[in-house]
Formats: sequence, structure tokens, C-alpha cells
Amino acid sequence: MDIWKLKPVLKDYIWGGERLKTDFGFESDLKKVAEGWMLSCHKDGKSTVDGGEYNGQTLDDIIQKLGKEKIVGTRSLDFPYFPVLIKLIDARDNLSIQVHPDNDYAQKIEGEFGKTEIWYVLDAADDAQLIYGFKKEITSEEFKKAIEDNTLLDVLNSVKVKKGDLFFIEAGTVHAIGKGTLIAEIQQNSNSTYRVYDYGRLGADGKPRELHIKKAVDVSVTKPPKYDNKPMGEPQDKGGYISTLLTKCDLFTVNHYQIKNTAEFETNEKSFNHVLVIGGNGKINGKDMKKGDSFFVPANYGSYTVEGECEILITEI
Repeated sequence: MDIWKLKPVLKDYIWGGERLKTDFGFESDLKKVAEGWMLSCHKDGKSTVDGGEYNGQTLDDIIQKLGKEKIVGTRSLDFPYFPVLIKLIDARDNLSIQVHPDNDYAQKIEGEFGKTEIWYVLDAADDAQLIYGFKKEITSEEFKKAIEDNTLLDVLNSVKVKKGDLFFIEAGTVHAIGKGTLIAEIQQNSNSTYRVYDYGRLGADGKPRELHIKKAVDVSVTKPPKYDNKPMGEPQDKGGYISTLLTKCDLFTVNHYQIKNTAEFETNEKSFNHVLVIGGNGKINGKDMKKGDSFFVPANYGSYTVEGECEILITEI
């Protein structure tokens, strides 16, 4: 078994910019690259292996061939699909204000997972903000009326953001990434999004983009979120690296590592590791790695080493 470098799936949504090409080195003919799907087995875009024995094959196909328990790990056996989707997001403009359903609603209506996610802010303009839930608790009827009266922005919580902030976006939380923000997003493996406000923008067809008001009102939690915008843990200096627990929940655990020279990690039978390089350069088990690279370490791989001066996020189940 090897560690697989993954090729990202790139998306050119209207609010995207060019930083994933200029800052992260993604090669694309797309004028805008709004998102890079760095780890995905979703039908709307599947990661492929870049190099080695499985070059060009989708990770999803490899898992089907070799076995979910063996590759993804025992903690994922209760999930009907691959459990997570990991993205880099470059918001040159404001994203639409939206909400994601929980598992029960999504599986009944959309036939897939709901969507709880985290945002780790990689960079932000001085005036960057995002929408994070409501200022105060309101009723579903008041929420619907605010949408219809075009007063939604008056009742939503706008938060100034900076590099290093961490937001836990539980399913049902109305939210939006603001312009000038670069984010790493770790989420459930879902693409179900209900849009409630889009600043009057037109889509590629010249028409206003679709809103999903009834579904959004059905699933939204109409009160302020209970989380702050800080990582769950404090930085821990381990000598060769500094580790910070970003989040740990029943869906995924995400740690941030600032590698100073060398660090050793491992996977066992319980979960794979996904390694996302968000800064610097180094090596993973002797393979070159640079900012923007994405690596999948199969479950039960054992120990592996990251060397160099680099910044990484490691996600496990």
C-alpha cells in the first residue's frame, strides 16, 4: 500500500477568484477557480490519483476495488458513503447566503448526507466578513418574511474574520463566506445547499440564480450559533512541530500542524489520514510535497513521516 497524491477537482463558480492558481499552483484553463475539491468521492467531482500504480483512477474506484474497511477504516463502516469532502475555497466575491440540511432531511429529500462543515481561514482581507447564523432568535415565519421583504441581512450575524479563525457550521446554520476570504473547508460528503439570498446576481444563463426558500425555512435553526470562532485546542509545541486541534466531533477530527523539521504520524485500522498542505514545502515519506498538495494515507498504513518547513491539515474520521 502506498500514500496517494490526489489531483484536485476544480470548480469555476461565479464568485471565485484566481488565488488557487496564483497562490496554490493549480493549473487550469478556467478563468475563475472558486473551489478545489482536494478529497472527494462525490458524484459531482471525484478525486483522481496523481502518479504511481493507480495513476488516473478515482479514489472512489480504488476503494471499491480494495475494500472500504481496508482503505477508509472501520470508523467509516457506519456511513453509507465516503464520509467527508475537503475543499479549498477562494471567495473573490460574496457567496450566496445559504443553509445545509441535516442527515434526516437530506436523506429523505436529496438522497445523500446532510452537511455539517468547518471553515479554517487561511487568509482574509482586512475588511473580510462572513455570515454566521442569526443575531438573535427569531421564528421560522419571521425568517421567511425577512427573505420575502429583502430584509434578511438585517437579522443575520455578520462576523469579521482573520487568518487562523475556525468556524463550526452545524447543519441548519444559515451562513455565507464573504469576499476576500480564503478557506479550507472540511465537510460531510454532500453537495446539498439551499440558497436564500444572492445579492441579485445573474447566473451564466443571464437569469437570477434559483432560491430554495421552502427547503431553507424547513431546515434552518433560527437562533444564534453556540460556537465561537476559535480552534478547539491550544497550540502544543512538540519539538519538531507545533500541533493544534481545530475540531473533534462525531463526523471528523482535524488537526493543524506547523512542521519545523520533522514529524511522525500513523494510521491504524480505524481511519485514513488526509494531509492537505496549506503552506511551505517538504516531503511525505520521501515524496516531494508543496503548498496545494493533497495526500491520502490509507487506514492501517502505519507510520509515515513529514519533513521540511510546512503547514498542513490532517483530517481523520
